[in-house]
Amino acid sequence: MRFDSCIPNRKIMKTVDKYLFQALDNYPYWLEGTIESLDYALSYDDKNTMALCLYGQVFADQLLKYEEAKEYFQKALSINIYALEVYPFYIHTLILNEDYEEAMKLIDFALTVKGMNKTEILLKKIILLERQQEFKKALKMIKKVKLTIINTCYDYTIEESEKRLNKKLNGDSKKDKPAKKKKKNK
Repeated sequence: MRFDSCIPNRKIMKTVDKYLFQALDNYPYWLEGTIESLDYALSYDDKNTMALCLYGQVFADQLLKYEEAKEYFQKALSINIYALEVYPFYIHTLILNEDYEEAMKLIDFALTVKGMNKTEILLKKIILLERQQEFKKALKMIKKVKLTIINTCYDYTIEESEKRLNKKLNGDSKKDKPAKKKKKNK
């Protein structure tokens, strides 16, 4: 008995993956090709969470149609709650759409999902707190994020977020001081 015969729909799986890889390769530089490849992928497997997630990204990031994007993310998670690829993009979309309470609930849940990139989800929480102008809480969260990272790929993002939050919390005093001096000299 061959190994191939033990795996059902292996040919379909390869075809779906081929179109999914094409869509991922095309995005975001060739949107027409992305959509075409996603349509083919979903025609072979309409429950492919990666394809649904990428469709959601297109609607959120390119078309700014957050409600439609949310539908794609919700569908993907209803198919597989462990579709780890969906959570960061769904959370980001909720934040952009100002669905802050829903975003916080999803963040809290995502942090309980086994295998989740906790650093990425905590960075989304920092963005959410920043959008809500909770700068002190966001800075505290940065300390927590620093404890979760296991490589240097997030260092730049964390450093820049910390600088930005500190500026917002303390006011941009470098810009304020010269303006005050000019007023005093007049």
